[in-house]
Amino acid sequence: MSANAHPLLASTGNLRRRRAANRGVEALSSVAALLAVAVLLIVVASVFVKGVGAINLDFFTKSTATFGVSPGIANAIIGSGIIVALAALMAIPVGVLVAIYTTEYADQRIARAIRFALDILNGVPTIVTGIFVLGLIVIPQGHPSGTAGAVALAIVMLPIIARTAQEVLELVPGTLKEASYALGVTRWRTIARVTIPTAIGGLLTGCLLAVARAVGETAPLILVNFLFAPGVNTDPSQGLASIPVFIFTASESPSPQAHTQAWAAALVLIAFVLVLNIVARAFYARSRKRMEG
Repeated sequence: MSANAHPLLASTGNLRRRRAANRGVEALSSVAALLAVAVLLIVVASVFVKGVGAINLDFFTKSTATFGVSPGIANAIIGSGIIVALAALMAIPVGVLVAIYTTEYADQRIARAIRFALDILNGVPTIVTGIFVLGLIVIPQGHPSGTAGAVALAIVMLPIIARTAQEVLELVPGTLKEASYALGVTRWRTIARVTIPTAIGGLLTGCLLAVARAVGETAPLILVNFLFAPGVNTDPSQGLASIPVFIFTASESPSPQAHTQAWAAALVLIAFVLVLNIVARAFYARSRKRMEG
């Protein structure tokens, strides 16, 4: 019997059972963590092995072919960049303003209702968002467009940005805002000069995570931005090529070479998302250290 064990625990065996249960839960948790990491590594390794053979200079500098196997995805890269940039320009200001309203101005009942609505919006399948934008923009204007795709992705990004910004703004120490109010600074100036600069790292983190989520969305773009001219196009009022749609169409091709191109495009997309997540974590760590310090 351990010298530090309570006599009742030792005599009934409760201590041994609790230690065994603790070791069992710890082992199961470790296995689950290793399994999650293993799944990620397997997915990345599989995409890398199947797609790295198609990665070359032409793949990044030439555009999708009208017929046959595509020599490259330059137009898809540019199109995705334009669509996601437009979506970010739409979603980021609205999301941050929603977060400011719920944390600084709204009473608790309204704030809870808005948070609930954002959580519901975040859970809406993106195919439903695509159908909504299809009826709202594509059908009335008579043709698909990059703008419609940007609106669909902005809807996907909005709840992520707003909810992340809410959590970050709530972490700003109240003493900073109280000190500003004590000096006679108005609320909106306090928000602009104190709250937002303090939480800027966390806000950028939320924006980058939203972009990382939106850049890989396929279902909305297939519905609202499914037709585009060959070659590089920068006019969002027309259909724009995109990496997710290219992956979908190439994977549906009977050509094995097209399948390799699809794996290569998927590898590019994974690399981009990985970089965004690393940058987002760096901003988050910096913001957290700043607010805790």
